Amino acid sequence: QVQLVESGGGLVQPGGSLRLSCAASGFTFSVYTMSWYRQAPGKEREFVARISSGGGNTNYADSVKGRFTISRDNAKNTVYLQMNGLKPEDTAVYYCYAAAFPTSWGRGTQVTVSS
Repeated sequence: QVQLVESGGGLVQPGGSLRLSCAASGFTFSVYTMSWYRQAPGKEREFVARISSGGGNTNYADSVKGRFTISRDNAKNTVYLQMNGLKPEDTAVYYCYAAAFPTSWGRGTQVTVSS
């Protein structure tokens, strides 16, 4: 079955960087658009970034544009989120997602930005 496993979260100071990874299995990863979402405490889950199947097209939420970069390695069935210039408001659980499989949410990885 479709499985998405996120990793790479942690505690980082404001202005720091983290690189999240999402390992996918159970489907032909290379043909599907992949996304990252996040959910902060007490808030709804929100879109962060999206990458096309071949990696040539990307989209970002305005709140992360210029700071975050989404990428993928289809040979490794993995999608990444490089996060630079982190702010306290980036604190959330981060999830990767394949829209073609609506119930494919993983457990997420916690990112905490705090001094």
